[in-house]
Amino acid sequence: MHTRVLKIPERDLGKFKENEGYEKLKSWEVSQTQSSSLEILHEAAEYLRTKDTPVAFPTETVYGLGADATRSCAVRGIYTAKRRPADNPLIIHISDLDMLRNVLVPVNTTNGTTNGTANGTIKGTTDTVHDRIPEIYKPLIERFWPGPLTILLPNPTPSKLAPEVTAGLKTFGVRMPKSPLALSLIKLTGAPLAAPSANASTKPSPTTAEHVLEDLDGRIELILDGGSCHVGVESTVVDGLCDPPLILRPGGVSIDELRSCAGWEKIEKGYKDQSELGKAAPRAPGMKYKHYSPKAKVVLYEATFAAAKDGVQAEDFEAFVQDRQSQQDLRVGIIRTRYWKPAAGLRCGDFEKRETVKTETTQESQDTSELDVQETALYDTTSGASIGKLMDISIGADTRSIAQGLFSALRELDRRGADIIFVEGTVDDEDIGAAVMNRLRKAATRIRS
Repeated sequence: MHTRVLKIPERDLGKFKENEGYEKLKSWEVSQTQSSSLEILHEAAEYLRTKDTPVAFPTETVYGLGADATRSCAVRGIYTAKRRPADNPLIIHISDLDMLRNVLVPVNTTNGTTNGTANGTIKGTTDTVHDRIPEIYKPLIERFWPGPLTILLPNPTPSKLAPEVTAGLKTFGVRMPKSPLALSLIKLTGAPLAAPSANASTKPSPTTAEHVLEDLDGRIELILDGGSCHVGVESTVVDGLCDPPLILRPGGVSIDELRSCAGWEKIEKGYKDQSELGKAAPRAPGMKYKHYSPKAKVVLYEATFAAAKDGVQAEDFEAFVQDRQSQQDLRVGIIRTRYWKPAAGLRCGDFEKRETVKTETTQESQDTSELDVQETALYDTTSGASIGKLMDISIGADTRSIAQGLFSALRELDRRGADIIFVEGTVDDEDIGAAVMNRLRKAATRIRS
């Protein structure tokens, strides 16, 4: 199929109705002003209601691949486009608390109502007396929604959600994205959108529309281009239905931020349980399968090792060279963060070629994401003979800039034909460093610690 990329600046697309406190997120209102952006969103929403091929759209974390979460045929389209394992559950995205409360009410089986959408709203009864959102989550919702936080909720029986969303689990993950584009698209669709990252399964997550097109060109018909994503890694996934609460996937909200909320002071890390080792169905996306991997071999240096050694170890580089049948035209990538200097200790020439790669593709947006890429000749450590090319990228020293640049750097080195990528890790106990290192460990072929 032909894939269209439609650019949409995130301006004046909608807002929440004025309420206070927790209920400030009760209802999202799409702008009534006529604009080309809203025309595109109406077209995309109609497509999501009627077609079974997913639509890619931006959130503040990464680009998502969305489909109507109440229709099985539509949700199966996600698995097909991504070539994603069927036992890997999906997160649903909602526009407001009204939509979430509707999802939490079981389907009314007494009047023949079934899953699906009609007239822009989810079919089924509503519960105006009892708020089915567990109290444990309300402090998190008030502080972190809309934003990069996914909560785990019990799936009602019978459920409005297609069974493919939960992959057989009795719970489902849900979040409210911060992007006005995403919120307006969901609201216009009239149903929650199941939306994993819009990449081919196991590949680095997409933070620009260009990344989505690289992976899914010809597999989907619509990509909504809202510019670069601000966070750069997926949402944090938490389970507040158990005691103590658990983080099932680290992401854009840190463990310290979660511990500052009432009822979450004793939250623990739960993303190294047995399901991550493949012994059970994953409880949340990203727990079981290899993720975020470029084509190249990745060697990750844990932060303490990287700081102590100050560069790529000679034995690691020499082992790579010896593994290659030909020692000519090798392409080696370096991703630096805090301590490594350019070239990370490898023997090379002067950096003759240097360029800034802009990964932001929306002309109307002022937000850009740039990579500083340097290239030079690479030499054998013993003979001094030229054996290929060294490609060096710095993604910054603070965890926020590292998170924003990580996936773009991996993709850029793939695009330049890297055979191996040496990555300087960052600390995983502050801010979103835990999320960055979680992704890198899943991408790595080898870890040095």
